[in-house]
Amino acid sequence: MDLLRGLSILQMVAYHFCYDLNHFGWIHAAMTREPGWIAWRTLIVTQFLFVAGVTMVLAHDGQSRPALSRRWWQIAGCAALVSAASALLFGPRWIWFGVLHFVAVSQLLLRPMLRLGGYNLLAGFVVLALGLGVSLTAFAPDALSWIGFSPVKPRTEDFVPLLPWLGVVLLGMGAGSLWHASRAPAAQALRRIEGSTWALPQLLGRWPLTIYMLHQPLLFAVFESLRRLGLGPG
Repeated sequence: MDLLRGLSILQMVAYHFCYDLNHFGWIHAAMTREPGWIAWRTLIVTQFLFVAGVTMVLAHDGQSRPALSRRWWQIAGCAALVSAASALLFGPRWIWFGVLHFVAVSQLLLRPMLRLGGYNLLAGFVVLALGLGVSLTAFAPDALSWIGFSPVKPRTEDFVPLLPWLGVVLLGMGAGSLWHASRAPAAQALRRIEGSTWALPQLLGRWPLTIYMLHQPLLFAVFESLRRLGLGPG
């Protein structure tokens, strides 16, 4: 799992590097409107949340309740820090329900679903279909848009509503349950790969929250330093 999580993190860092290039004027791209950029972000979030679903299953069997609770508070605290920092950087486009906010809420909502095991695959497809297929203007206000169903994206730099994304986590939970309960060839192959030469992604995959919280401040500091030194775009 560290390998898959690490590969998602590498893509996230690469995407945010491009975002920062755009933010500081090194490139000019409509990253929130152009289909290619939107598709890449969607792919990254999908991978990240699918693996999060698998991890929920493995953590539930391998960690104590206090450890799980401590991890949840770490995620929720980091989500609050992201909101505070984004309010300073982006003003009215601050992040009030981004990926970390989603992960914190989804862990509370979906923990009872762990008992369904592999049936969460079916639940995931149902939730995905519901979230992608239903659009209601009543859910457009910010007070409700975080649930899903909104026909428009709120004015925010990162937005991961519960629907349809809960469906992706449920798919991960279902796949994780089947994987955990079997010795399927795919699972054995992944274990062999993780034990080979993929050292960097595996290392990153062991520290996902730390990397998520640190990489953007570091990238911003580098670009801001270049700008102040007069090395950025004119």
